[in-house]
Amino acid sequence: MTSPSDPSDQSGIPEQTDTDRLPEVLFVCVHNAGRSQMAAALLAKHGAGRVVVRSAGSAPADQLNPAVIEAMAEVGIDLLAGGAHPKKLTEAAVQASDVVITMGCGDACPFFPGKRYLDWVLEDPAGQGVESVRPIRDEIERRVLILIDELTA
Repeated sequence: MTSPSDPSDQSGIPEQTDTDRLPEVLFVCVHNAGRSQMAAALLAKHGAGRVVVRSAGSAPADQLNPAVIEAMAEVGIDLLAGGAHPKKLTEAAVQASDVVITMGCGDACPFFPGKRYLDWVLEDPAGQGVESVRPIRDEIERRVLILIDELTA
């Protein structure tokens, strides 16, 4: 049997090494309806295919925060058209991720050795209008841009 990197291999499938693998990031918040959704969408936008992005919550809400949807639309991101919806946090999602970022909401996250864990303390947009959500969105975007630089350097 030949390996994909063997010149006699005719499969055409290149061998994937750790240096070829995209970094994977999981954003976690209790309801997965606001901060973690904004962070995931902003990382997907700015990461432009250079990062695999997930978001989840330990107690997912029934729907996304309407003020978050509006604030993201203002920066050209349609969360609903992109398929965003609150999702349940699973151990598999944590295990698959290189970086796990909790959003300052005290959410418990399974711990696995070798993962990088960060806690971004951010105001909760729940129950707030779009005027209050904008600065939260902007702070998340600032942190996301720094994260992209760290992950893709």
